[in-house]
Order: sequence, then structure tokens, then C-alpha cells
Amino acid sequence: MRKLLLHLNLILMSFLLNSPISFANASNEEQFSIYLVRHAEKVANSTVDKKNPPLTACGTKRSKQLAVILKQANIKKIYSTQTLRTEQTAAPLAKQLHLEVIPYSASDLASFAQQVKKAKTNTLIVGHSNTTPQLTALVANTPVKEITEAEYQMLYQVNFQGDNSQLTLLRQPLSCQ
Repeated sequence: MRKLLLHLNLILMSFLLNSPISFANASNEEQFSIYLVRHAEKVANSTVDKKNPPLTACGTKRSKQLAVILKQANIKKIYSTQTLRTEQTAAPLAKQLHLEVIPYSASDLASFAQQVKKAKTNTLIVGHSNTTPQLTALVANTPVKEITEAEYQMLYQVNFQGDNSQLTLLRQPLSCQ
């Protein structure tokens, strides 16, 4: 029995050492994550600018919470559309990490998805209720359920290892009433 186990171990070791996919290659694959979030709560009836409203007090709390959640995520790039509410959502993490918020246009989400995947770096993207699920689906290459105008808690995490991606749906714990 001992000889059989020793023989099997030698066969297994030989197979692993001669395998085209070695453990060393698997661990050296590029790993990165892209986080996508819709902007935090916005002022509903802004007297200042109805098309570009700022965040509410709750939205400001949520943006600060997002910064706490992603503080240890090794974010290297932060993108936001050019609206006050998305920029304000991205600002606390950008300030904390000493990063600039890079503007992006939601007019060509497919090209933008390819751009951020090609960069292969940990990234936060702040968008809108009608574009964030779409962009997440393009980045993760998997269907993503739409969110309503009233949903602010979703945080999408797309982890990449080499060419493989895995989508994780997260919820920010803050709930404002």
C-alpha cells in the first residue's frame, strides 16, 4: 500500500511539474478590480440647477461611506461623468487617495468599457442609474439587472484574473429615509 501511495504521489508530482499551466504562471496573471456605482442621492428639486443638482445630506454621507468602503481597495483611477452629483460622489475617495477624478462620456459605453479593462488597474467609475448597470454588463461581460431612479445602494465589483472576470453585487449599508 505504501509503495502504491508513493508511486501515485510521484505520478502526480510529475504531472504537475510537466503541466502546461504551472502554479507559477497562474499566480502571475494580472489581477485587478473595477468598481462601479451610481451617484449618491441628489436634490430632487434643485432651485440652483434642475439639470445638474448637487447631492443631498444623505448623498454626501453615502459618498463618504463609499470612500471608507474602498479605502483599502488600492484604487488607482477614478472616473466620473461631468455632473455635479457624480463628481461629488467620487470626491471623498479621490481626496483621500490624492487622485484626480477623470471625466468620461456615457455616450459610448462599449469603448469606455474596453478602455478601463485594457488599463488593468483598480478603478472606480461613478455614473447614473440608466448607465451604471449597462456599463457593468459591458465590463463584466454578463447581464446586469437595471436599477430604478430610487436605488442608490448598489456597488458593483468586477474582479479580473487574466482574461476571466467575476461580478459581485454589493450593497452599501447606509439607508436614508
